[in-house]
Amino acid sequence: MTTYGTIPASSSSSPANLEYISRAKERIKSGFAERRPWKLMLNVRALRLPANFPDALSRVRTNLSFFRTNYAMVFLLILFLSLLWHPISLIVFVVMMAAWLFLYFLRDEPLAVFGRTIDDRVVLAVMSVLTIVFLLLTHATVNILVAILIGAVVVVLHAAMRRTDDLSEDEEAVGTRGLMGSVGSPSS
Repeated sequence: MTTYGTIPASSSSSPANLEYISRAKERIKSGFAERRPWKLMLNVRALRLPANFPDALSRVRTNLSFFRTNYAMVFLLILFLSLLWHPISLIVFVVMMAAWLFLYFLRDEPLAVFGRTIDDRVVLAVMSVLTIVFLLLTHATVNILVAILIGAVVVVLHAAMRRTDDLSEDEEAVGTRGLMGSVGSPSS
């Protein structure tokens, strides 16, 4: 008796694999849904010098809250590019990127450890510190420190120069979800 074209009934791992793949695909979609459109973030018309230091701080707080996923991606890209000539560091970075994907970017529900919900800001801070520490253990210290410095300058400079008056989310929602806590009134 031939069984061409039939699917074996004894394959129990196949539906589990398909379910895992579909859940991963949904996580990717929902994880990147928190990312703001790059067109909005990189809008050249929204770039202006702040009027004064308090205005710059207000912009930095608001923009770090609003574009936090985008800024994390930019920061990680700069770090990745700095490690291209250090293979061991690059392997560690890829492993840490997998951890970033599952623990920060692709989660569809809050992270819970020992029954306690962990805030996104804590996950971001812990993952950042762990990534830097593990990379420093690979002896690519100069490249990593320069990449961190460049990434921080790029992110803070953009956040200070990007006006906040055209952001669609209201201030309270940005302040409660953001990296810096409460947000002052956005200025142009």
